[in-house]
Amino acid sequence: MKRSGLFWLQLLFTLGLSLFMVVPVLVSLLAGITENTFIGLKSGLTLRWVAQVWQMYSDTLWLSLLIAISCLGCVLVLGVPAAWGLLKAPARWASRIEECLLLPVALPGLATALGLILIYGGFHALRGSWLFILIGHVLFTLPFMIRPVLAVMRAGQLLQLEEAAASLGAGFWRRFFTIIVPNCRNGILAGAFMVLTLSIGEFNITWMLHTPLTKTLPVGLADSYASMRLEVGSAYTLIFLAMILPLLLTLSWLTQFAQRRARALSDKETV
Repeated sequence: MKRSGLFWLQLLFTLGLSLFMVVPVLVSLLAGITENTFIGLKSGLTLRWVAQVWQMYSDTLWLSLLIAISCLGCVLVLGVPAAWGLLKAPARWASRIEECLLLPVALPGLATALGLILIYGGFHALRGSWLFILIGHVLFTLPFMIRPVLAVMRAGQLLQLEEAAASLGAGFWRRFFTIIVPNCRNGILAGAFMVLTLSIGEFNITWMLHTPLTKTLPVGLADSYASMRLEVGSAYTLIFLAMILPLLLTLSWLTQFAQRRARALSDKETV
């Protein structure tokens, strides 16, 4: 099949855009294993910058992972029932509630964090704990769980299925965990993908809420670029990607697996 000139033009544009996005990341990662980034590869390759970052900032990596997983757990507990409630609520009220839930996303992160400090900053035990950062992350990422789950719920016939189960005598919790949750699995996985990504990389809210003892990965990354050698900051970026990529690939695989399984079940029902 002969390719048209438009096809090659689109391919060239896509490749150029991909290089525009990927090359800076690759250059940054290469700087993290280069002896001297200003001299380049001629100075030789080394892992001492990675070792230095791990020695100085390893606690920020584990704290970021702890906050991200805790944030995902909280958002799952809050977001899925909230999406179900919005589905069953009158359309006028549901739209207003959705707008309120999107406020933390629409507002600058610094403004949201400042509001949290003004309201809860007086609780010194909470202010000095990583739980304070967790509250900010949950507030920021909750809409990113509710929206995809709600979209999947609206696309299906969950209300009819739930009513049918209720007419057969199934209680609320049984209906919720055997009908609602399995049928919005794809939305939950998509939301989890976004929540983990946003929580691990979130900087604005975290920068305002953190203390010297609750410094997370993005804050440590900013500090390393501002106060250390460029190679140290680049090595920090390398460790950041080494930590987040396996999580994202695992979630992506789970999402694809769930979609293939759903298609297979749909094909069986059709046959």
